[in-house]
Amino acid sequence: MNFVKKEIGELSGNPFNQIGKDWFLITAGTEESYNTMTASWGFMGVMWGAPSFICAVRTNRHTFSFMEENDVYTLCFFDEKYRPALQFCGTKSGRDFDKAKETGLTPFVIDGAIAFEEASRIIVCRKRYAEMMKQEAFTSAETYDKWYSSDPLHKQYIGEIISVYEKE
Repeated sequence: MNFVKKEIGELSGNPFNQIGKDWFLITAGTEESYNTMTASWGFMGVMWGAPSFICAVRTNRHTFSFMEENDVYTLCFFDEKYRPALQFCGTKSGRDFDKAKETGLTPFVIDGAIAFEEASRIIVCRKRYAEMMKQEAFTSAETYDKWYSSDPLHKQYIGEIISVYEKE
């Protein structure tokens, strides 16, 4: 587990591929109790003068309560060989499975948050803002119908990026 702390400006790669195509894990909780979930939606940029990441978690996801109860969380990005683990973490609930045990991922604590040793990049965030999406705020009924007609809305979390690590 040789992670090197990086400055945000040192990051390379295409965020559209890393977030939307390659996927990542959102993990919140403590060493004693945490959950992780696969995500493929998110935004990285500057908010309130700080590097930030916006992620969204549906209220019915097991990870939701961990996001609500904890101030820090991680975003872990992986090489392609971990795609089956990400697939598992995105289709199975932590209520029913120990995702780390089932996938072989190794959790550890970094900057007060849970991450995974197998990640190639870890972004640690501190929540700064959280808000539920609202049906009446959608300007396109088509978008709402496509993504929320049968699933609950997401809660959005804006997290200040407090540290970034990459595997050597």
